[in-house]
Amino acid sequence: MNAHEAEILAGVLEDAGWTPAPGPDEADLVVLLTCGVRDTAEQRALGKMGELKRWKLARPGRLLAVGGCVPQQPGAVERLSAAFPHVDVVFGPPNLHRLPALLETALATGQPVLEILDDSGAIPDDLPVRREGKVRAWVTIIHGCNHGCAYCIVPAVRGRERSRQPRTILDELSGLAGDGFREAVLLGQNVNNYGRDLPAEGRRVDFGDLLAQADQVEGLARIRFTTSHPANFRRRFLEVMAGARRVCEHLHLPAQSGSDRVLRAMGRGYDRAQYLELLKQVREVLPGAGVTTDLIVGFPGETEEDFEDTLCLVEAARFDGAFTFLYSERRGTRAAAMPDQVPPAVRGERLARLNRLQNQISLELSQSLVGSTQEVLVEGPSDRNPARWAGRTRTNKLVTFPAGAARPGDLIEVRITLARTWTLEGEAGGKRS
Repeated sequence: MNAHEAEILAGVLEDAGWTPAPGPDEADLVVLLTCGVRDTAEQRALGKMGELKRWKLARPGRLLAVGGCVPQQPGAVERLSAAFPHVDVVFGPPNLHRLPALLETALATGQPVLEILDDSGAIPDDLPVRREGKVRAWVTIIHGCNHGCAYCIVPAVRGRERSRQPRTILDELSGLAGDGFREAVLLGQNVNNYGRDLPAEGRRVDFGDLLAQADQVEGLARIRFTTSHPANFRRRFLEVMAGARRVCEHLHLPAQSGSDRVLRAMGRGYDRAQYLELLKQVREVLPGAGVTTDLIVGFPGETEEDFEDTLCLVEAARFDGAFTFLYSERRGTRAAAMPDQVPPAVRGERLARLNRLQNQISLELSQSLVGSTQEVLVEGPSDRNPARWAGRTRTNKLVTFPAGAARPGDLIEVRITLARTWTLEGEAGGKRS
């Protein structure tokens, strides 16, 4: 989400006459886009704000702006302005489109400009976007979240769910295809609730309808989406995916825990059995689909038995991959005030055990693909070895292969020859498109 908002900010600034600088030393403006979902991300952002004081003072006239989720948190503006008086502009996600105007005010007055708007308003749909490359593009379909999980700060900083109009989304997808993009990723904190807040004109358009319509956009090779909420995922969405040509067979379904007691305390809206039933439906309707998840270790009150339930869930689910996190206390959430906070050392030990188990499962699933031929969308040179190129399968596996005639955006066939935990290696074959 932040990566896409950075693209919007770049587009808005360029539209206002700002041009990208080669680096901070040459820049007149630095915009720090923060994430406040976890404490580690917020602490990194705060540290960077402090580091940038030297940059700001090194040359008169430089501007420092701070946006994203951290300033949007209740009471954050006062804390930031007191701790970092060298910051010129503070803004949040609802008013990122106003950054050029806020910068003009800061320049004209020589005073800090702090503008945090209510997070329930409409966000303009026609903002310019400066995207890098021509392979993958992110398209927001819904803002905010209605769930209010006990550990999560998102509803406080992103507001309640607000869906974009389907016609606007489809027009954006068509424009991306016309610009040469090959893959579009539909974004939202909970894409499965798309359309529920839109006025019904006849039958209300839901996420399944949007997927089916997006699949008809000519020129795109692939469509993905993230993130889903297990409590709101419907079998009909899977059936739409199964009948779609462009929608990829990959689902990110955050489980967060395998313990019913912890899931209730988190306020997730489902239990272990319901989650496993959803996975069963996924594998019935979409055989071979890739499934990844999020898991939190050390939620307040989590016992060893609760953690063992999470390990059992991972063994039963056999996820392709998992983003695993130590529980992070967030000011203003229900979980921060809960008793029985798990000691950091216990959290760390449990995370290590969880990662060992998931890494073994991921390796086994990757090894099962050796000898198979996979459709890969070429992204470009590998970050680790420019002599090899990289791309992703429809199930979102990262594949590298020797550089050859393939170019970014090509769909090619790759025969898998080697599997590692998180990546596959192969030999490039014929081009599909």
